[in-house]
Amino acid sequence: MYYIGELREGERINEIYLCKQKQTAMTKAGKPYESLVLQDKTGTLDAKIWDPSSQGIEDCDAMDYVCVMGDVTSFQGTLQLNIKRLRKASEGEYDPKDYLPVSEYDIDAMYAELQTYVNSLTNPYLKQLAAGLFLEDEAFAKRFKFHSAAKSVHHGFVGGLLEHTLSVTRLCDYFAKRYSILNRDLLICAALFHDIGKLEELSVFPENDYTDEGQLLGHIAMGMEIVGMRIRTIDGFPHKLANELKHCILAHHGELEYGSPKKPALAEAVALNFADNLDAKMETMKELFAKVPEGNTDWQGFNRLFESNIRRSSI
Repeated sequence: MYYIGELREGERINEIYLCKQKQTAMTKAGKPYESLVLQDKTGTLDAKIWDPSSQGIEDCDAMDYVCVMGDVTSFQGTLQLNIKRLRKASEGEYDPKDYLPVSEYDIDAMYAELQTYVNSLTNPYLKQLAAGLFLEDEAFAKRFKFHSAAKSVHHGFVGGLLEHTLSVTRLCDYFAKRYSILNRDLLICAALFHDIGKLEELSVFPENDYTDEGQLLGHIAMGMEIVGMRIRTIDGFPHKLANELKHCILAHHGELEYGSPKKPALAEAVALNFADNLDAKMETMKELFAKVPEGNTDWQGFNRLFESNIRRSSI
């Protein structure tokens, strides 16, 4: 199989991919065309069918496996496929494992490391809360390992939620060592749980799309609700501590316009926000550069996520 991550400009390919998204649009001249997002385990690829009515273009839907023949081009520094022929692939022509993007790191090793942070907690209530899921619930562990952290922006792959959570927890552990005002147990526990709501906000692969509940509530509110329900099962859990943990979850996006119902009011909430934002931004940059040919240090154009024109450094 010729994976998306191996494609180069100027090549003609004839390969099977998962059609992750499909929509009809219009050119400036008023001519209809179809825009697709193709996916395999190495990433995604924008694709266009400029003449949907031409011979050799069969109908397909999002989440279909499709065999496409076309030319790999470049648009604003990003690879794109100009599709000449398309048909739906039949069962047996593809292996679904080849089409799920997956973390580059060992998933079991990451989860084992995450568990060491749970074991490092000294507050009995926070440790019981975290251990109840991350150490004792095998069904939760299986689900958490497989889930993504986003639909498309960052960590949108199998193991993405785990990879992001572990990275944020590592950063928070460093912050706790560097800044003595931080309550390490509260901060580490908040890091472990900060994106727990994404288990309900996003559907499982291969869809990896927003659920109805996710659209209505969002992962921050859903995460606080999940944690609140778990807290109520622990006898004697301190009310003030429960509210502090919930606040960290509610405020971890930092600003109201970024989806946080509350702005950080605790030092731990500030630290969690910076850790979450740092890992999300660096992973986003990493994924953007992964679509740029190696050695390309050209400016890539304005990026709305960074509100800046971006490029690779020269060295």
